[in-house]
Amino acid sequence: MSPRAYDKRLRNAASEEARRRIVAAAAALHAEIGGTATSHAMIAKRAGVSIPTVYKYFPTANHLIPACTGLVAGRAPVALDETLFEGRDGLPERVHAVAAAFFRLHEYYAPWMRWGAADAASFPELRDYFKRVQDHQVAILRLALTPKGAKAPPEPLVLIARILLDAPSWRTLAEATHSTDRAARMAADAILSIARNLKEKP
Repeated sequence: MSPRAYDKRLRNAASEEARRRIVAAAAALHAEIGGTATSHAMIAKRAGVSIPTVYKYFPTANHLIPACTGLVAGRAPVALDETLFEGRDGLPERVHAVAAAFFRLHEYYAPWMRWGAADAASFPELRDYFKRVQDHQVAILRLALTPKGAKAPPEPLVLIARILLDAPSWRTLAEATHSTDRAARMAADAILSIARNLKEKP
């Protein structure tokens, strides 16, 4: 390897490391004080880089959002996708699996979601991200409510399930039961009870 190529590799590695530290610092600050309260100066201090370096990679706070959401999502404790339902063909198993996943994710994202509404109002990138997440959650929920060979779930059931599995419901049930796992089981049982009642109606 030529000296010039070696130097370029070192510069690239240093650049990637600086960017990684900036994103990690920004994500941590967003959890602690919210995105709107986080300045480039704060990020630079936390990351151990200069303020111009932060601006070099992320000219505005809005430019940071995709990198931060990607980092935080990449560390999530569970994937909200079709793999939740592998080996789970019946409605009870699927509903309990999706409820547990939703509630574990609410618990994980809680530090950031404290500031979600205020930050989304300030950052278009975050509004778009929340919309994509919401659409994905609804799609996964519909899949959970559609066991193998079953028809699509009725819209009232989807709506009720969304309400029972949203973040405020997680918080209320977790505080009442002192457990995210117990809260998820309670929400899943409620959804299944409603599903049975809807099925029994003429």
